[in-house]
Amino acid sequence: MTYACQIVHQLPRPVLAVRTRTPVDNLPVVLDAAYKAIEDHLAALGEDSAGPPFVGYFNMDMADLDLQIGFPVARPLPGAGDVQPDILPECHLATCLHTGPYPQMAAAYQALTEFLEQAHRTPSGVVYETYLNNPDDTPAEQLCTRIDFILK
Repeated sequence: MTYACQIVHQLPRPVLAVRTRTPVDNLPVVLDAAYKAIEDHLAALGEDSAGPPFVGYFNMDMADLDLQIGFPVARPLPGAGDVQPDILPECHLATCLHTGPYPQMAAAYQALTEFLEQAHRTPSGVVYETYLNNPDDTPAEQLCTRIDFILK
């Protein structure tokens, strides 16, 4: 698969998110619980998300992933319990779109890495994946995930 990689400027974005750690084998359970907690909190506030869900990866230690799981919101909102407000900072990022099953995203990560090497840019080590459609009602080969490498 060929990936169209580019560098874009990201403006600050308010989010509601859960910050947690987990081994990769437990990731689906942790994601489901966090998304449900955020959706329930948004419903209690009478608010909706302002975009699709995301996961921020602050490391790539598969035995102990450091994650931020969340949804963008239109304006800063109060948190409760594990669901807390945050602002994703203004930054430059390298981005591409992966279409297909989640386990095949390694090719997109490799494409972004090679793109940054050629552009002489350095990733910060923080990666966000934004899930543009729902795996519950989308065939795996049609799943769309935007992958963003935050740049130094």
